[in-house]
Amino acid sequence: MSQALRGHLAMLCFSALVAGSFSLGSLTANLIAPAAFSALRFLLAAALVGGAALATGAFRRADLAAPWRYPLLGLCLAAYFVLMFQGLKTAPPVSAAAVFTLTPILAAGFGWLLLRQITTPHIAAALALGGAGAIWVIFRADLAALLRFQVGQGEFVYFWGCVAHAFYTPLVRKLNRGESPLVFSFGTLVTGCALLTFWGWRDLGATPWASLPPIVWITLLYTAIFASAITFVLLQYAALRLPASKVMAYTYLTPSWVILWEMALGKPVPGGLVLLGVAATIAALAMLVRDDRPNPAARPARP
Repeated sequence: MSQALRGHLAMLCFSALVAGSFSLGSLTANLIAPAAFSALRFLLAAALVGGAALATGAFRRADLAAPWRYPLLGLCLAAYFVLMFQGLKTAPPVSAAAVFTLTPILAAGFGWLLLRQITTPHIAAALALGGAGAIWVIFRADLAALLRFQVGQGEFVYFWGCVAHAFYTPLVRKLNRGESPLVFSFGTLVTGCALLTFWGWRDLGATPWASLPPIVWITLLYTAIFASAITFVLLQYAALRLPASKVMAYTYLTPSWVILWEMALGKPVPGGLVLLGVAATIAALAMLVRDDRPNPAARPARP
């Protein structure tokens, strides 16, 4: 299996796991302060990733070179998660998911600014097809619902979180100096946790941890283990093997995965028209996989 295909497989898993954080996060956003929740989430994820790095002997002395890189990456992800939960306080999940589909286009722009990655007409067509399919899924093939879409305060807040997330993806390749995904993720998580703890110190102290409902703890464990520790490593892994636009194109699959989550939670099965959108996102990803020509801007990835 080529390095590019490994990157695609990593992002396929990434999109499925991230979808769960949307479903659970919407149930938790108004029950705990975003900064407090995210700080504890980063702490648990850092412990898991750090333990894995120690167990596999991934740490090297050279990984400590230019330590300023880790706070910069941690700031991007911390901003994304805080703004995501803050936005979900008022933004309907459908509108928030629609905002999330802007991330690939933003990532392509940042990829050009930071790495001079060129979005070819083929990739642009795939991104457009995937975006159209994702929006069709998000609004469940309801043109009236799409036309009623209005950007509120929550959507505006979450948009800036998506900007931070899109900037993070090419920044990983820009700043990586051969560190393994585990080590790079650990440094990002630790510094992100420190920043969140400093920013949300009052929220951490004011949170009634002992009386929080069970859904908060379920969401915390899921997001820390699956939607943070594992997805951070997957994203780091893929970002070293694929252009930023391709990495973030997998966000188009998230609405489709959310449908599966909703079905598992007993929600109605979507109709055939909605499944046309799912097919469009899959077709777009197939176009991206077929376009895996060598990228002169890419650097060899550490296995």
